[in-house]
Amino acid sequence: MTTLDHIVVVGASAAGLTAAETLRREGFAGRLTMVGDELRPPYDRPPLSKRVLAGDWEPDKVVLPQSGGIRAELGRRATGVDPVARTVTLDGGERLSYDGLIVATGLRPRRLPAGHDLAGVHVLRTLDDALALRARLSAGPRVVVIGAGFLGSETAATARGLGLDVTLVDIAATPLAAQVGPYMGEMVAELHRDHGVRLRMGRGVSRLVGADGRVRAVLLDDGTRLDADVVVVAIGSVPAVDWLAGSGIPVGDGVLCDATCRAAPGVYAAGDVANWPHPVAGRRVRLEQRTNATQMAIAAARNLLAGPGGAVPYAPVPFGWTDQYDAKIQLRGWCSADADVDVVEGDVRERKFVALYRAGGRVVGALGWNSARALRAYPVS
Repeated sequence: MTTLDHIVVVGASAAGLTAAETLRREGFAGRLTMVGDELRPPYDRPPLSKRVLAGDWEPDKVVLPQSGGIRAELGRRATGVDPVARTVTLDGGERLSYDGLIVATGLRPRRLPAGHDLAGVHVLRTLDDALALRARLSAGPRVVVIGAGFLGSETAATARGLGLDVTLVDIAATPLAAQVGPYMGEMVAELHRDHGVRLRMGRGVSRLVGADGRVRAVLLDDGTRLDADVVVVAIGSVPAVDWLAGSGIPVGDGVLCDATCRAAPGVYAAGDVANWPHPVAGRRVRLEQRTNATQMAIAAARNLLAGPGGAVPYAPVPFGWTDQYDAKIQLRGWCSADADVDVVEGDVRERKFVALYRAGGRVVGALGWNSARALRAYPVS
């Protein structure tokens, strides 16, 4: 077994920091280096589309606490890895030798084929993205949000909460269609309509229209023109694995790990970037959830220290949430679009209820709408 004298964590994210902190808590006393491509210290991302964007929180509020004992290489980008020589290459050519490596590089936002060079077109992934968008929203623009997943729906809700003119566009039939299915998705649609957001569901984007270097409108695939001063592109993300190309570490939709988070000898992955065979789900999954970032980072760090002989499978029950207007929607398990949905407690008309998702005769997921305490009473396998 390789002696672990130097462990490198690539990704100064919630997952990356949690992995590093776990290594120290579990007794690792060797050298520990965390590499992050942002100059900022690790911070929490869920508040970016809500409290930070709304102006309720300043940047220091989302910085994650650190206990020390970690060498941080911030503003440095990993450009390659050699798992045989056990080195990570940084921009500028510097090589870091490692005995153990944890990949926690997260996601990169998808972009439209064209139009991102226009002023007023934004993505929202980093704290700097959120601050730049917040500055633009302060001018009272007409806003079009493209993409009605968690990020797009939250951004639209925040912008509308600021009193702005907001249109939400998605090719799906409802907001959150992939996350909660059509029935609950229509309830999310009603929530946005009730707050004055215009929805353009089932519509794709043909192109962005610009003039004088600024975005002026969004042209939909049915010919509709949506005038806009600000466009937020929230059409999903892709795992940040480009730097692993040609390394021999298996990648696809993320870093392809085994059930213990191990991708190669001495190499583990955690968080949004990790793709692994979930022992209970019976298939490969990749979870873009804040809770998973923490839980998987702990599992990956412990399994790295334990070695292949002592590693244990990682099999969490997924848990996530979204805050939009006065609604807190929490999800546990697998709330898939093709499951049967049954409201078992509360009243949908009051927007305070618990719904169960069933597939194959068993409960596979649960959703709580303003019902955090009640949701805990419904176990999910």
